[in-house]
Amino acid sequence: MAAVVAATRWWRLLLVLSAAGMGASGAPQPPNILLLLMDDMGWGDLGVYGEPSRETPNLDRMAAEGMLFPNFYSANPLCSPSRAALLTGRLPIRNGFYTTNAHARNAYTPQEIVGGIPDSEQLLPELLKEAGYVSKIIGKWHLGHRPQFHPLKHGFDEWFGSPNCHFGPYDNKARPNIPVYRDWEMVGRYYEEFPINLKTGEANLTQIYLQEALDFIKRQARRHPFFLYWAVDATHAPVYASKPFLGTSQRGRYGDAVREIDDSVGKMLELLHDLHIADNTFVFFTSDNGAALISAPEQAGSNGPFLCGKQTTFEGGMREPALAWWPGHIAAGQVSHQLGSIMDLFTTSLALAGLTPPRDRAIDGLSLLPALLQGRLMDRPVFYYRGDTLMATTLGQHKAHFWTWTNSWENFRQGIDFCPGQNVSGVTTHSLEDHTKLPLIFHLGRDPGERFPLSFASAEYQEALSRITSVVQQHQEALVPGQPQLNVCNWAVMNWAPPGCEKLGKCLTPPESIPEKCLWSH
Repeated sequence: MAAVVAATRWWRLLLVLSAAGMGASGAPQPPNILLLLMDDMGWGDLGVYGEPSRETPNLDRMAAEGMLFPNFYSANPLCSPSRAALLTGRLPIRNGFYTTNAHARNAYTPQEIVGGIPDSEQLLPELLKEAGYVSKIIGKWHLGHRPQFHPLKHGFDEWFGSPNCHFGPYDNKARPNIPVYRDWEMVGRYYEEFPINLKTGEANLTQIYLQEALDFIKRQARRHPFFLYWAVDATHAPVYASKPFLGTSQRGRYGDAVREIDDSVGKMLELLHDLHIADNTFVFFTSDNGAALISAPEQAGSNGPFLCGKQTTFEGGMREPALAWWPGHIAAGQVSHQLGSIMDLFTTSLALAGLTPPRDRAIDGLSLLPALLQGRLMDRPVFYYRGDTLMATTLGQHKAHFWTWTNSWENFRQGIDFCPGQNVSGVTTHSLEDHTKLPLIFHLGRDPGERFPLSFASAEYQEALSRITSVVQQHQEALVPGQPQLNVCNWAVMNWAPPGCEKLGKCLTPPESIPEKCLWSH
């Protein structure tokens, strides 16, 4: 942790400007940090982003009382790599959450994955300990389920949730149901002790996760500064909601799940006010990737005007809803056109704590405090990776595609469609198309749907190409890829016998250990 240094000049100035609360010792106490990460929620799912049913009053109010980021991006179009990026401030190609098994394949973390977050990575909760933070994760971890990857071994003090998504159920013979943990030990499994009715969509998980959050906030409110990472997965197919919310949305079951999440966020913000700690709690709401249109229309959200969805590097796969809230510090009703990234939450959180990022490694996240508190804009690129392949780069308003690909013709003909109803000739290709010599470039301000590439002969194209090429060359020359964690699969490492299974009589017998190359169809 020697690379983490406290109390920068910027933080001392921030303390003066923002009048942060005082700790018991009389020393300034850094703000609490509450990161709300949704699962597969699209840019167009909130009323404040134009969703016509206007069923997210609490999140819309959060935006009205804080700052809206219309140009905010995930670091990957899939769940686990983007979560690794959030907690490390580093692109998946650096932190190891990618695969080299097939050119431009995405990488995600099913139960049979052998790898996980490496010990060499320094996660946000580990670093926040330097400033006295107590940290809890509620919900989906997704950075490896084997014992060495447990979140309490990587900086978190408490955990209630699961190592993988609730996707299932499995038969507990070929594949075990996913365990739910309280701290070090499992307390049950999805579809068993934590039921999800696949026919009706009924499950109480969001309510359980909400109560865990409220209890933690109450316990920590007058003690240490806290970091709460609320990573619920109700909007990941199969979507679910509790009985009071089922059937209440104009958008079907997915809308029911969104309405329950919105209600939960409202209750958390209300509690912060009731405990008189709202002005000393920084809250950020976003998603891990775009809406999974493969599950549309019944169990998928909306990516608004953007092209395609989850698993692609088009805007619909990686542009996310993003709201920042900090009463008395972030002026109400603000819209920032800063190009933001989920990795910025790592660096911004450290800045709020009076810490600087590790200096012994490349950090891709920027501190958003200048944008949040002063309205400043910083020029920065956004890199779009699938696996180990740089597919596209955005700089300013221009986005250049070096490769285009949605999914293979074979998968597409089987009904797997990441861009339903959105065929753009020469862009949403089902073969991997190489544009590295002459990239397709779009102006995202005029053409957010990526439908009209600039003319190769235009001066605008040539100027944008020159700027982006320089940035990409600099990025690639300095890039040191991490050891890929998502290359090897082994059915023997699945969630057969997690810690605590003996007490519950929930241990299962693993099959023979046979490591093999992970090959996924999407």
